[in-house]
Amino acid sequence: MATTWEALIAGKSGIDYITLFDTSNMEVKFAGEVKGFNPENYINRKDARRMDRFAQMAVAAGYQAVKNANLTIDKSNENDIGVFIGSGIGGLTTLFEQAKILVEKGPDRVTPFLAPMMIADIAAAQISIALGVKGPNMCMTSACSSGSDAIGLAAEYIKFGNAQVMIAGGAEAIINPLGVTAFSQLRALSTRNDAPQKASRPFDKNRDGFILAEGAVVLILESLEHAKMRGANILAEIIGYGATADSFHVTQPLESGDGAAKAMQMALKRGNIQPEEIDYINAHGTSTQLNDAMETKAIKTAFGNYAYKVPVSSTKSMTGHLIGCAGALEPAICIMTILNGIIPPTINYETPDPVCDLDYVPNVARKKDVKTALTSSFGFGGHNSVIILRKYSEA
Repeated sequence: MATTWEALIAGKSGIDYITLFDTSNMEVKFAGEVKGFNPENYINRKDARRMDRFAQMAVAAGYQAVKNANLTIDKSNENDIGVFIGSGIGGLTTLFEQAKILVEKGPDRVTPFLAPMMIADIAAAQISIALGVKGPNMCMTSACSSGSDAIGLAAEYIKFGNAQVMIAGGAEAIINPLGVTAFSQLRALSTRNDAPQKASRPFDKNRDGFILAEGAVVLILESLEHAKMRGANILAEIIGYGATADSFHVTQPLESGDGAAKAMQMALKRGNIQPEEIDYINAHGTSTQLNDAMETKAIKTAFGNYAYKVPVSSTKSMTGHLIGCAGALEPAICIMTILNGIIPPTINYETPDPVCDLDYVPNVARKKDVKTALTSSFGFGGHNSVIILRKYSEA
């Protein structure tokens, strides 16, 4: 996370031309790839070959999260630790590759591991197996809200007493010909092939679509009592979670933003805080015409006049859109914002849009004491998910 954070506050884009496959016949030729990832640094070669890339990255992130949290897992607590990992799509690369083999070479050549490699829940399962935890284990699939819902529901599970610790986050890896084509055919992706790092421009008038990206992010959630008991380094608190449905369209957000606003209001109510207590909003901010206009309306509805005073930025301008993992990455970015007192910018913001008229922290990071941050995720099918995080204080 350290190198990612340094790039974010420097306003540096991680978007580049695709190297994972030949894009010569593709309309979109760039994405946000995880560069230099070697699964064998975390998983033995045999097991790695039986995992899709999204599950490999999830296991790697799980190991890193447990290590960074100094969490010891043994017989005394294995039943009290669960895993919730969100994935909007799952093992699409494996499915695509094996479908080609089926058509070109016949069914006998298809791997017997196709089913467990492609199913969306396998990331959570593989983390559970790798780390030896036996508590609640599930996959949240709510499109681009998947990671956010996994974290929000994991917090609820702890609150309800169903677990002491939850390993929660998201994973997605669909940068393959089918994944890129699927969103390209929807006209959802930017086509700025001549300038990949300038392609994602949330809230800018000339935005033309989002950028597909991949990755895995895992957080360690635990009850305050458990964290104190083991002397954990508490980074932040999750104080609010809200989730609603637009009940409108399979891909388009509700233009009024009412569903998104209600999710924000729900999270504020659950957190027992007023809108004016939010110091920063990490927006869903996809760089599509419809989402950014809708989200701006939603913020105005939920925050009233304070909407014009609270800083709002979209880190997707630098990371691209990680689909089911976006809602896991962005709470992690909020935590880093709280810890460091620096708000990452919305880069590539050049031409204001009259319908997007909030403070989007354009192009340059901003120093600010952030005690409480809100992050939103919205997904195909009308999913709206919001998480509020607060600086931890022992007082």
